[in-house]
Amino acid sequence: MRDMTEPGFRENVDIMFRRAVEYLDLPPGLADKIQICNSTYTVRFGVRLRGKIETFVGYRAVHSEHMEPVKGGIRYAPEVHQNEVEALAALMTYKCALVETPFGGSKGGLCIDPRKYEEHELEQITRRFAYELAKRDLIHPAQNVPAPDMGTGEREMAWIADQYARMNTTDINARACVTGKPLNSGGIKGRVEATGRGVQYALQEFFRHPDDMAKAGLTGSLAGKRIIVQGLGNVGYHAAKFLREEDDARIIGIIERDGAILNEDGLDPDDVREWIGQHGGVKGYPGAEFTANGAVMLEHDCDILIPAALEGVINRENADRIHAPLIIEAANGPITAGADDILREKGVVIIPDLYANAGGVTVSYFEWVKNLSHIRFGRMQRRNEEAHAKSLVRELERLSEDRGLGWELSRDFKEKYLQGADELQLVRSGLDDTMRTAYQAISEEWHRRNDVRDLRTAAFIVSITKVADSYRAKGL
Repeated sequence: MRDMTEPGFRENVDIMFRRAVEYLDLPPGLADKIQICNSTYTVRFGVRLRGKIETFVGYRAVHSEHMEPVKGGIRYAPEVHQNEVEALAALMTYKCALVETPFGGSKGGLCIDPRKYEEHELEQITRRFAYELAKRDLIHPAQNVPAPDMGTGEREMAWIADQYARMNTTDINARACVTGKPLNSGGIKGRVEATGRGVQYALQEFFRHPDDMAKAGLTGSLAGKRIIVQGLGNVGYHAAKFLREEDDARIIGIIERDGAILNEDGLDPDDVREWIGQHGGVKGYPGAEFTANGAVMLEHDCDILIPAALEGVINRENADRIHAPLIIEAANGPITAGADDILREKGVVIIPDLYANAGGVTVSYFEWVKNLSHIRFGRMQRRNEEAHAKSLVRELERLSEDRGLGWELSRDFKEKYLQGADELQLVRSGLDDTMRTAYQAISEEWHRRNDVRDLRTAAFIVSITKVADSYRAKGL
């Protein structure tokens, strides 16, 4: 009988790390140095709210400083704890190395249910948390750069950036202390959609590799593929939206807190999200079959399953019943190490989290660079590109007229060709290139070694190798 006990999230990450290290010839002790979390800071602070002082507990873990600054989000959730933050920090190290963003890994968390507080109260709490971290250099443009995570967003990042600037009035790079900010606070276009967009680009690249598709028993393109999304938050929503609108995939199932809905003909993520905003859940959504036990929908027949919410939703207990031949981990750690074994034995292909959801940190890198350079992308070259394109179009039209060829460029082509790339287009281009390049490295490693079992192990091998090379360059 199978042992159904599950290790914790941090242990799962370590298990997957050790599987990959077995394939590498690292100097004695280097694997341990890479694996351990360098430091974790626990801060406890009080805030006067509603006539009394409430004490909050927050964490900031620094996993690896092989490159600095270190990078990683801050999540607000009542169940935040040290082991979770350290596991997420480790994933950030491997993720950054994999997609070649020049950061070490870090992560933060605050034990709080943000739904229980008014906006002005959350601002007080966030500013005090930022103060506690910043005075320890755990928020700093050159040392530690947070970003949004579960329970936080642009609003919280703007508060943190402003708090840091108030404490460091002469720091010209103060805006680079945090990413994921709104545009008017030094943010970058495309950051909100970045992780979901990265999931789309990851799937697009997977479908460019026929050998990899064959391992999942899939053929053709994303068009018409039946997809189930677990979690219609920022990541799940944008992934579903783009896959439906741009790749003609069919979103047949959506799982939320109060249950799940199913429509084999397809669901509109925008419409479902609007319904959730009005009604607090998916229950009652018209034209779809509702089930209160949302976890059952994970087991429904589909082509692609996208877990985009919490860790451990696919585990030893339900892994046998998963029917999707391809799973892409839009969330961090949605599949446990035990479930990973079961799914691999079944022939399920898993596109792992350290690659699949790296879109967020990739675009955060672009935002950080923008803040340090103090100029938005495209400002210097966009109109110059348009001028060059216009000269070429005019010359083609002149040649046609002079030689009596009688052809004319279509209006639609001219409008697109004559438009220089703006910041959003450049961000999407950079993200697409990053996701393509990273997947190609993973796939090459997967096929280069006959004994590498899956994409996750291949991704860890690629990532750990890069981290090890950085430590070697430092003399370790």
